[in-house]
Amino acid sequence: MEDQYQYNTNEEKIVKDSHTKEIDLINRDPKQINEDVVKVDFEDVIAEPDGTHSLDGVWKLSYTTFTVSKYWCYRILSAVFGIPVALLWGFLFACISFCHIWAVVPCIKSCLIESQCISRIYSLCIQTFCDPFFEALGKVFSSVRVAVRKEV
Repeated sequence: MEDQYQYNTNEEKIVKDSHTKEIDLINRDPKQINEDVVKVDFEDVIAEPDGTHSLDGVWKLSYTTFTVSKYWCYRILSAVFGIPVALLWGFLFACISFCHIWAVVPCIKSCLIESQCISRIYSLCIQTFCDPFFEALGKVFSSVRVAVRKEV
């Protein structure tokens, strides 16, 4: 992540580190990456069709049990495992970034540079040897006329 620069009224440059940015505690999925994946409500899992209804009290208690247990189970799991898993994901993405920056991109650039050199040599060979040969063949066969006749 890059540092962001801000200027105050005296035109002094203030560096704002992107690691200390304010996070939104209300909208925790601003890019909506989990909108379709884990947004599961009671109605998405349990439904009673017409003609097959449980007692109203059972239905209400089932709804409350599902909602509260899902809420607290997630909160407990995220409290216990959230920080260690975040540490692992941070480590993984740091390793991926490191490999990409220090190995993948330089390797691709190197291949592009080498392939550009090879393509120039290949193009020069084609233009020097093959172009005259095929041009001569074209001139030899340019006087050939093919006529199709249907004999009855």
